[in-house]
Amino acid sequence: MSVTAPAPTSTPDPGTAADTPRPFSERLKAATWGDHSAAEHHGFTKALLEGELSLDGYTAMVAQHYFAYIALERVGLALVDDPVAGRFHYPELERVPALEADLEHLLGADWADRVSPSLATRTYAARIEQMVDHPEGFVAHHYTRYMGDVSGGQFIRRIAAKTYGFTDGAGVAFYDFGTLGSLPRFRSGYRERLDALPLDEEAAAFLVQETRLAYQLNTEVLADLGRRHV
Repeated sequence: MSVTAPAPTSTPDPGTAADTPRPFSERLKAATWGDHSAAEHHGFTKALLEGELSLDGYTAMVAQHYFAYIALERVGLALVDDPVAGRFHYPELERVPALEADLEHLLGADWADRVSPSLATRTYAARIEQMVDHPEGFVAHHYTRYMGDVSGGQFIRRIAAKTYGFTDGAGVAFYDFGTLGSLPRFRSGYRERLDALPLDEEAAAFLVQETRLAYQLNTEVLADLGRRHV
């Protein structure tokens, strides 16, 4: 499926000035913060974090995650030997098995027959799949998803367990990164890998812009979920 994703809005990259050198991870965070905040403060996310989202809404979100992560982890495996993308091959991060377990808990053994990707998710997944030819772009999507999962995702895990009465990790396996050990240490190491990437300016700029686009595509998925469940 060939999809031309919408171009990111034009905002100056605050990390390009020659007189303000900074680690690439800081440049990336600064340049994409507005897009990150838009996704984080979306009405659907707000309802989830305030314990006001229905279980059906939560289940729909898990299902859309499933299709996005199938694409992401398929591309990651294809790029495992790439000198850029391969630096971010962490088997312990893989989420598809956890999402399958969550969907079985939420929907039953026939869950696979009961879920399908929305148009917004298909667009998002198609863009991720295009990154098999753009390793820097894959890193952008990897960063957007997994760094969010091991950061704010941990708060979502606690809220969801409380809101829906999940016990023993059922229904929130997606957010369980126990095999990583210390999450702050993992996040620090991840940023160090970003800083050490062998990128010229063109590749670095592409990674920044693709990260912005990843947040925007994710926001479209949330908007679709919000229209149906909030």
